[in-house]
Amino acid sequence: MRRRTQKLIMILCMAIIAAFVWYDRSRPHQVPPSPPAAVVVEGDDFEKYHDRTFTVVKVVDGDTLDIDIPDGRYKTTRIRLIGVDTPETKKPNAPVMYFGPEASEFTRSHTLGKQVTVLLDTVTKTRDRYGRLLAYTKLPDGTILNEILISEGYGYADSRFKHSFSNKYKQLQSQAKAAKRGLWKNVTPDQMPEWLQRDTQKQAAKKAA
Repeated sequence: MRRRTQKLIMILCMAIIAAFVWYDRSRPHQVPPSPPAAVVVEGDDFEKYHDRTFTVVKVVDGDTLDIDIPDGRYKTTRIRLIGVDTPETKKPNAPVMYFGPEASEFTRSHTLGKQVTVLLDTVTKTRDRYGRLLAYTKLPDGTILNEILISEGYGYADSRFKHSFSNKYKQLQSQAKAAKRGLWKNVTPDQMPEWLQRDTQKQAAKKAA
């Protein structure tokens, strides 16, 4: 009787194990998600882009453009120019800013369909929070687009983020402002970017203190 009971228990255990194995094999298995295609190691950015020449295939606005080299899952690489902020023309739910179309057209006429050399900066990250490549762009004539945009009054020297030429870009802006070039001829404080308005207010408060 005891042997029969032990045999029944053994058969029952084997049946339970077989049932679990069948269930595990029969249900669909979830495949672990793949890592994001656009994840980039910054060291790879220097090897891939720095001091290399590419063709500009699209101009988004005055300080943003696309070059003809794949970036992760994208067919092109989007560049955000370091140290310069041109008036917005494509910001969602925001109006076109004063002198934005002029800045976009200036960048378009100097870069679209042309070869430019990408230069990265060693004192800042190579990507912004949107995954765009942060770079200086050298034009075919050897000039730097970032600098020209500021010196000709098509954009502002962006003091929000550290880069190697911060002081130089501030001086270029001061010169453009003094000469009333580009947007500096008629721009009013309320037409400037919000970050610059805040900066101006802080500086005025310091002087008044």
